[in-house]
Amino acid sequence: MDIPDYDKALYYTLWGQWDDLLVLMVRTNDDLLSKRIQLFLHSYYYSSDQDNVIKSHDQLLYYIDHAMKYTPTEVMEV
Repeated sequence: MDIPDYDKALYYTLWGQWDDLLVLMVRTNDDLLSKRIQLFLHSYYYSSDQDNVIKSHDQLLYYIDHAMKYTPTEVMEV
């Protein structure tokens, strides 16, 4: 079973697994998700303004939430 990129991004973001988030940024086919991850990781590592880091973190989470609403869920047949 393949876990969608949005689920992975949410998990990695909530648990602070930045290395895995970086790998996902490179491998995902969703350009907007990749860009949001890039902006967040850049602000996390290089910004001295904590408000900027929080803003980019929130934007990443908002995008993931938005994308997950429009991603069809897979139904497992029993």
